[in-house]
Amino acid sequence: MSSLFYWCAHLFYSKYPFFSDLAMSTQAGNPNMELLIPMINQLQHIFTAANAKLTLTLPQIAVVGSQSAGKSSVLENIVGRDFLPRGGNMVTKRPLVLQLINLQGQEYAVFGHKPQQRFVNYVDVRAEIENDTKSVVRDDMGVSNIPINLTIYSPHVVNLTLVDLPGMVKVPSQGQPPDIVKKIDDIIINYISNENCLILAVTPANIDIVTSDALVMARSQDPMGKRTIGVLTKLDMMGKGHNAREVLLNKLVVLERGFIGVVLRG
Repeated sequence: MSSLFYWCAHLFYSKYPFFSDLAMSTQAGNPNMELLIPMINQLQHIFTAANAKLTLTLPQIAVVGSQSAGKSSVLENIVGRDFLPRGGNMVTKRPLVLQLINLQGQEYAVFGHKPQQRFVNYVDVRAEIENDTKSVVRDDMGVSNIPINLTIYSPHVVNLTLVDLPGMVKVPSQGQPPDIVKKIDDIIINYISNENCLILAVTPANIDIVTSDALVMARSQDPMGKRTIGVLTKLDMMGKGHNAREVLLNKLVVLERGFIGVVLRG
């Protein structure tokens, strides 16, 4: 697991100590918690299938950023697995609700829409995300608020719920619906407006931090910055003579939970 993973887990459980106790109970083999996790998963799957809103707002971490910020790579960095679709255009077209469950034994993944099938190869996980996305978003340039529910069971994770959201855009590109900007913003706000949601605001280090789309969006729902975590990507792409020191020291834009810098793969 990456340092970013443990940092997020630390912040998550420091904010929600009750869930820290549950996480430790699960890792210790608490049978009650092992029963609770599938029940929560099943509730989420039922509400998703019925296209209804689950009013139970469980703590989670939502990853927010512009289309080119490296948002999905940050999520993979946290999980320590390559499993998300890749491409030059918009690839995250539906929210991906990812539950990490600490469980001893062989690592595997299960989708909410295929609860009886275990995926042990992450190439197959990526393909299934792509296929299920296409089954709902038939327009290559569209988005949907219907989530994909994915659970990864592994001895190498702690219990966390992460949400990968469509990347923000400022103007529709060729072929995109004219209301695509609002649709994406609405999907993001639906998650980060939840007071139990920590916001992972992903921003490339080679842009002016005060123009960050992710931080502007986060500030709209968390004006005091109490549940926003700043993540700087592309540190290796900063121009000569520039550095992110002031940002990482939390001096330019102040967030209660601060900033962390990551260098992702090319």
